[in-house]
Amino acid sequence: MVTVRLPSVVSIPGLQSSKHRPVPDADGAVRTTRRLTGWGRTAPTTATVLRTADLDVIAEAVRTAGPRGVIARGLGRSYGDPAQNAGGLVVDMTGLDRIHDIDVDAAVADVDAGCSLDKLLRAVVPHGLWVPVLPGTRQVTVGGAIGADIHGGNHHTQGTFTRHVLSLDLLTADGQVRTITPHGPDRELFLATTGGMGLTGIVLRAKIRLDRVETSYFLADVEQTPDFDDMLERLQKNDENYTYSKTWFDSVTKGEHMGRGFLLRGSSAKLSDLPPELRKDPLKFDAPQLASFPDLFPSGMLNRLSAKALNEFYYRKSKTKSGVVQNITQFYHLLDLFADWNRAYGPDGFLQYQFVVPLDRTDLLKASMEAIVESGHISALNVLKRFGDANDAPLSFPTRGWTLAVDLPIKKGLDQLCDLLDEMVLDAGGRLYLAKDSRTTADRFARMYPELPAWRKVRDEVDPERKFVSDQARRLQLVTD
Repeated sequence: MVTVRLPSVVSIPGLQSSKHRPVPDADGAVRTTRRLTGWGRTAPTTATVLRTADLDVIAEAVRTAGPRGVIARGLGRSYGDPAQNAGGLVVDMTGLDRIHDIDVDAAVADVDAGCSLDKLLRAVVPHGLWVPVLPGTRQVTVGGAIGADIHGGNHHTQGTFTRHVLSLDLLTADGQVRTITPHGPDRELFLATTGGMGLTGIVLRAKIRLDRVETSYFLADVEQTPDFDDMLERLQKNDENYTYSKTWFDSVTKGEHMGRGFLLRGSSAKLSDLPPELRKDPLKFDAPQLASFPDLFPSGMLNRLSAKALNEFYYRKSKTKSGVVQNITQFYHLLDLFADWNRAYGPDGFLQYQFVVPLDRTDLLKASMEAIVESGHISALNVLKRFGDANDAPLSFPTRGWTLAVDLPIKKGLDQLCDLLDEMVLDAGGRLYLAKDSRTTADRFARMYPELPAWRKVRDEVDPERKFVSDQARRLQLVTD
């Protein structure tokens, strides 16, 4: 067995250089009062934030949590309020980011929950290994990936992230740590934790099964589509021939070209697919970051004129081509080129609306797109994908069907549009994604997730005093008295 041992030093970014940094307590932990939002920068609330790499300190904080409870937080990439806890305690897990080891022969990584997928990829790729499921950004922690049961453009072939989790260490409300697995005696708790948004306990550590790759690149096909109907037709014809598949479409242009866009599909590139210059270092992790957006943009910059120009540029540059070698940024994580890109929406922020409906409800996809276009609300980042089979986790979002996601700037009338979309999704037998939701109601959510009572039963057994709670959990009544 080949095992790669990594340094035992735990890096805690942000505590090294600022002369105004908070002073650690006697136990080495840093406690601050902070205003928190999700990635959409909406609905801010204030909480006490604890940041430490000491598991005993975290366990004691959970045991002694006050009446407002506690929730874990990673890199803050959920769009809404699941990692906020107004008036309570939030445990910042980014101080617990160690990669304990990488077993190259078994293709398994043993990592702390605060480790980002970016950091994990950079550690495993040189050994010809790959994280099987990645969302639209690598700036997500392992714990967050488990709590949201994230998916990627390969759900139809690889399922969700937790399909590849072999075991996890869960800190429960009594301050104890339980190692649970998908097939062991704690299977129900494992399933309730995956997709449970941190409400069964705090994930501290996980073992993840990795994929083997010959290169760090992708072999991609791009197909430009003139309208939404053509896009759907192409996706239904041969999507199963690709490991990864996603689309972008234009939600601004009206008329005969409404919903025009492109398909971006492909698979991991083999060594023989690479041009000679890339074969010299086929496992180079080529993922640059160009810049960070300053927090200077006013709200309203994304209007119909600017969105139309952006859509036109994006559509024109995506010409039909096949067998193109692309790095991870080009193929998968274009937005990771820019840190803090959410600031471009201005201080009012934005919401991402993502739903899934059954495969036979393509009519709902088109109707929802038409509703957005006609509403006057603008979205420049629009993605359509096809999901494979659901797993057994009661709150896991993906089910077999179509999933559509749009980013909508906050402005007057948006609540009415989203309410309309909610009812359309419900009528089609669909659901929303907890990691993206920031505004739906408890009643609608319960109708979308019929297994919610079963999830609550497991959650209440492991946390009878309801210590783990978040703003989202209160809003959607996930945690009840």
